[in-house]
Amino acid sequence: MQGKVLLEARSAQPVYVGGDVCKDHLDVYLHPLAHRCRVTNDRNGLRRLKRLLAEHDVKLIVMEATAKYHRLAHRSLSQSGLAVAIVNPLRARLFAEAIGTLAKTDRVDAKMLAILGEALGPQARPPAEEALEALQELVHARNTATAERTALANRLAASQVALLRKELRQRLKSLDGHIERLDAAIVARIAADPALARRYEILISIPGVGPGVAANLLVDLAELGSLDRHAIATLAGVAPFADDSGEATGQRHIKGGRASPRRALYWAALSAARHNPDLSAFYKRLVEAGKKPKVALTAVMRKLVVLANTLLKENRLWVDHCA
Repeated sequence: MQGKVLLEARSAQPVYVGGDVCKDHLDVYLHPLAHRCRVTNDRNGLRRLKRLLAEHDVKLIVMEATAKYHRLAHRSLSQSGLAVAIVNPLRARLFAEAIGTLAKTDRVDAKMLAILGEALGPQARPPAEEALEALQELVHARNTATAERTALANRLAASQVALLRKELRQRLKSLDGHIERLDAAIVARIAADPALARRYEILISIPGVGPGVAANLLVDLAELGSLDRHAIATLAGVAPFADDSGEATGQRHIKGGRASPRRALYWAALSAARHNPDLSAFYKRLVEAGKKPKVALTAVMRKLVVLANTLLKENRLWVDHCA
């Protein structure tokens, strides 16, 4: 009887769950119960995990973002009514070092993520829609193919061997066809979803934001239109942070944020600094005031993402002089 009472009291205790995800399995840690388990990263393994979690008062499940291995667990657990937070792996590693956890294994990471959940309380978010995840995979494949094409073109320009030049031209031709097919698939998927199509229409209405940049922002900065201007700039990695100490005032620098949308914003800013009337004038004004071109371009990137955020929030297209 005493054991039963203790078990019931233990089950009612708030529990934070850390899940270290890899391709084949999840290492799970329940804090503060110090209970560990490993389940397969598939539907059967997740059913087993949910049966275990149903015995406890689970407040939050924390997992690191992966390329795609966390998606099934995120979606399945969220659909079962569990709060799931996906955190940046760098943030998790810095937290681990801050609490003195220098070792890194799957079991250690699972425990650290559970403790992070209790200490920091990261915000739980629902998973992205499956249509958006499929689009993201296509966009990332196109980015990879484009980078590969640039590398092959550079090798072709430097090559002096006739056989190698012929092989490189054939590979470039094949890659061009691959990119064209990906472009067509991306456009078709966006057009098939009215909500995505409207967001895409708003983004490409901004001078400087082309189809490729718009697609990258759609899939990698889906929070556009739902956050305030400061939060969206921080998320995109274009917000300057202070570096002051005592009486010394350091130079502001951008840091953190998501690399993929920041790269897309960079290319958009290069174009906007020339062809967007408002942002071109803004860029020139900064350079004339003594700002370095790179600093001025970063400011244009920040203006662009804030502008896109505002237009999507207000559900309207860009018009001249509205920035």
